[in-house]
Amino acid sequence: MRWEKGRRSSNIEDRRGGVPKGKLALGLGGTVILVVVGLLLGADPEQILNVAVENQKRAGSAANGGAVVERPEAENRAADFVSVVLADTEDVWTELFAKEGKTYKEPKLVLFTDRVDSACGRTSASVGPFYCPPDQKVYIDLGFFDDLASKHGAAGDFAQAYVVGHEIGHHIQTLRGTSSKVHRARSGISKEEGNQLSVLLELQADCYSGVWAHHADKARNVLEKGDVDEALRAAAAIGDDRLQKKARGYVTPESFTHGTSAQRAKWFRVGLEHGSIQKCDTFDGRM
Repeated sequence: MRWEKGRRSSNIEDRRGGVPKGKLALGLGGTVILVVVGLLLGADPEQILNVAVENQKRAGSAANGGAVVERPEAENRAADFVSVVLADTEDVWTELFAKEGKTYKEPKLVLFTDRVDSACGRTSASVGPFYCPPDQKVYIDLGFFDDLASKHGAAGDFAQAYVVGHEIGHHIQTLRGTSSKVHRARSGISKEEGNQLSVLLELQADCYSGVWAHHADKARNVLEKGDVDEALRAAAAIGDDRLQKKARGYVTPESFTHGTSAQRAKWFRVGLEHGSIQKCDTFDGRM
């Protein structure tokens, strides 16, 4: 995928890591105490000053949400990539909403490590990337991309872009009112019926990811040879049937919540080929 020259989004919220273990970031009061105690104990004033300045830098960085730990170059590159993809989704969906006479509200994308707090509660990275409708934010632990490649055989930057596009697809559903309709429809029906609605919601998000890719490539020529196959492999790799078969050796279709591998790949391709929001009616007019 051609992405390096793309613009970066201003809607990234970086919550990865924090102050390194064993290091203490003091506020102004703590720094003053440190200096006074150090002088009373006969410490080198220059050394005390250096420590105080460093702690002030750490405190300021933490307060501003900035990174205070050095991260691997590969991880920083992945974060940069996500920022570019997010910016591209902003450009595409802003234009598509404008054609409908609507204003696109850009979501925030939160990068986190291990676990994160959101309006949907505290969530572990083990659930994978997710979108939280109440705060309209996408949450991603970049380690998921490593798992996508090593555990699911879906490597490649466009496989990762498909995932981001899918989560933004859920944001589109929130803005268009589809998510709230599904939520209301699920009350009073059986769990199995509710699961079927969840599948349709997820497949539509796959289709919206394809819609984004269609318009991004048409406007900016972002796709390279093999990119579509990467996305299709990613969609198939996280199908309910494949994941259940891999985890326990058999599948239970009534418990599906995201759709089969074939369904997910199919609906991504529908969006990619047509570039039309209307073509993504997985509910077939029921919602």
